[in-house]
Amino acid sequence: MSDTISAKAAAKEAIDHLPDDATWDDVMYRIYVRQKIDSGLNDVLEGKTVSTSEVRNRFGLRG
Repeated sequence: MSDTISAKAAAKEAIDHLPDDATWDDVMYRIYVRQKIDSGLNDVLEGKTVSTSEVRNRFGLRG
Protein backbone atom coordinates (compact mmCIF):
# COMPACT_ATOMS: atom_id res chain seq x y z
CA MET A 1 0.00 0.00 0.00
CA SER A 2 1.68 3.14 -1.17
CA ASP A 3 0.02 5.44 1.37
CA THR A 4 1.14 3.43 4.39
CA ILE A 5 4.48 3.11 6.10
CA SER A 6 7.27 1.22 4.36
CA ALA A 7 7.79 -2.49 4.90
CA LYS A 8 11.03 -1.74 6.74
CA ALA A 9 9.31 0.69 9.11
CA ALA A 10 6.43 -1.75 9.66
CA ALA A 11 8.88 -4.56 10.47
CA LYS A 12 10.72 -2.34 12.96
CA GLU A 13 7.44 -1.37 14.59
CA ALA A 14 6.33 -5.00 14.84
CA ILE A 15 9.63 -6.03 16.40
CA ASP A 16 9.56 -3.12 18.85
CA HIS A 17 6.21 -4.37 20.17
CA LEU A 18 7.51 -7.87 20.90
CA PRO A 19 8.63 -8.75 24.42
CA ASP A 20 12.37 -8.76 25.12
CA ASP A 21 12.39 -12.55 25.34
CA ALA A 22 10.83 -13.03 21.88
CA THR A 23 12.28 -15.79 19.74
CA TRP A 24 13.19 -15.71 16.06
CA ASP A 25 9.99 -17.66 15.44
CA ASP A 26 8.01 -14.89 17.16
CA VAL A 27 9.69 -12.28 14.96
CA MET A 28 9.07 -14.22 11.76
CA TYR A 29 5.45 -14.95 12.67
CA ARG A 30 4.71 -11.31 13.44
CA ILE A 31 6.19 -10.16 10.13
CA TYR A 32 4.42 -12.95 8.21
CA VAL A 33 1.04 -12.03 9.68
CA ARG A 34 1.56 -8.35 8.92
CA GLN A 35 2.47 -9.14 5.32
CA LYS A 36 -0.63 -11.32 4.88
CA ILE A 37 -2.89 -8.62 6.33
CA ASP A 38 -1.39 -5.97 4.04
CA SER A 39 -1.77 -8.30 1.07
CA GLY A 40 -5.43 -8.89 1.91
CA LEU A 41 -6.10 -5.19 2.31
CA ASN A 42 -4.52 -4.55 -1.09
CA ASP A 43 -6.77 -7.21 -2.60
CA VAL A 44 -9.81 -5.44 -1.18
CA LEU A 45 -8.69 -2.08 -2.58
CA GLU A 46 -8.10 -3.67 -6.01
CA GLY A 47 -11.47 -5.42 -6.01
CA LYS A 48 -9.91 -8.89 -5.92
CA THR A 49 -12.52 -10.37 -3.60
CA VAL A 50 -15.62 -12.50 -3.87
CA SER A 51 -18.71 -12.49 -1.71
CA THR A 52 -19.43 -15.11 0.90
CA SER A 53 -22.38 -16.34 -1.16
CA GLU A 54 -20.10 -16.82 -4.18
CA VAL A 55 -17.61 -18.85 -2.11
CA ARG A 56 -20.46 -20.99 -0.77
CA ASN A 57 -21.72 -21.49 -4.31
CA ARG A 58 -18.28 -22.46 -5.64
CA PHE A 59 -17.82 -25.06 -2.91
CA GLY A 60 -21.39 -26.32 -2.98
CA LEU A 61 -22.17 -25.16 0.54
CA ARG A 62 -25.59 -24.15 1.78
CA GLY A 63 -26.65 -21.83 4.50
